[in-house]
Amino acid sequence: MNSKNDVTFTGYQKFVVALLAFLQFTIILDFMIMAPLGALMMPALKMDPSQFGVVVSAYAFSAGISGILASGFADRFDRKKFLLFFYVGFIIGTFLCAIAPSFHFMVLARIVTGLFGGVVGSVVLAIAADVFDLSLRGRVMGYIQTAFAASQILGLPAGLYISNLWGWHAPFFMIVAISALVGVIIVVYLKPIDAHVKAARVDHNALNHMLTTVSNTKYLFAFAATALMSIGGFMLMPFGTDFTVQNLKLTMGDLPLIYLVTGVATIFIGPLVGKMSDSFGKLRTFIFGAILSAVMVVYYTNMGPSSLITVMIVNTVMFVGIFSRMIPSQALMSALPTPADRGAFMAVSSSLQSISGGIAAVIAGYIVVKRPDGFLEHFDILGYVLVGTVTVTVFMMKFINDKYIRHDPSVMKKN
Repeated sequence: MNSKNDVTFTGYQKFVVALLAFLQFTIILDFMIMAPLGALMMPALKMDPSQFGVVVSAYAFSAGISGILASGFADRFDRKKFLLFFYVGFIIGTFLCAIAPSFHFMVLARIVTGLFGGVVGSVVLAIAADVFDLSLRGRVMGYIQTAFAASQILGLPAGLYISNLWGWHAPFFMIVAISALVGVIIVVYLKPIDAHVKAARVDHNALNHMLTTVSNTKYLFAFAATALMSIGGFMLMPFGTDFTVQNLKLTMGDLPLIYLVTGVATIFIGPLVGKMSDSFGKLRTFIFGAILSAVMVVYYTNMGPSSLITVMIVNTVMFVGIFSRMIPSQALMSALPTPADRGAFMAVSSSLQSISGGIAAVIAGYIVVKRPDGFLEHFDILGYVLVGTVTVTVFMMKFINDKYIRHDPSVMKKN
């Protein structure tokens, strides 16, 4: 592990960053591929829109539940072995999606995929915190977040292309093949990550470990902030495409270009925000991101018919705000748990993101009203709700930083 004043990655650390980012890419792609495949999947499996909604939400809620259940075991094992167990389960779940012959089978397959895939993301963050000093974690989180952009500009187009050639099953087989290769790389090249087991006495009673983690006052503030940060974003996400077409008056043909430009920009934005987070200060970067997000979301949700270039610019600047909150907050949160609690902390945090996101999407569905002509009413209300949650999280993150991080002698002074 690097010293606090060292700002470079070793060769092995570069490999770990690339591996973690690619892991996130496969998990995110599996989740995001569902929406564009809906048009092909619904008639093939004889599903109506409400049933397709169940298929999509099955993953989110099972991921949330599994994270809570896995938290008690998350720190008892070498993180490499723990990661492999859940990643293999994720691959099996995705394979079941690929061969699903009916609606009910697909629901079961998505539940299996969520049960395992939901934990992988938390293990990725735990490994990042284990391998890298806090002084480097902003950059690490920035690179890991590029997985979202890569799934947009590489994964989704590729998945849609092969689905048009070989049917909706093909993208799932593609993800299985890519993930299997990643799994082999983990087995061969990733070193054991078990210092947390050797250095501290881990509570081997899984239930006690989970209860101790979720009842820790210091952690509770972080869990609450994480849940609140997820609510606003997940409210906007389900309606983004509809809003662009119906309210902003762009065409479905414009969407790929919007995703492409935003995705390419995000690939550069993530690492830059991570570097700024490490050098300028994680809390300061978070506050900057919160202000920018609030301003841009209010502007975006109140937009009317707009040009393609305007929408691309607004989307890109919004992502600067989103990443400027997400990346430094993840880096700050990683400083809270002790190594012996880190896996459990990340698992619970990841679960709350999934569950609160699912709840937020449901609430948003009751707020937004679609007129007969397709126009979305009350979309601006979602923007104001996000501004409210962002404002509250600024105070929460400042409290967490001032009370639990800045004065902790085990944590670097500059956050």
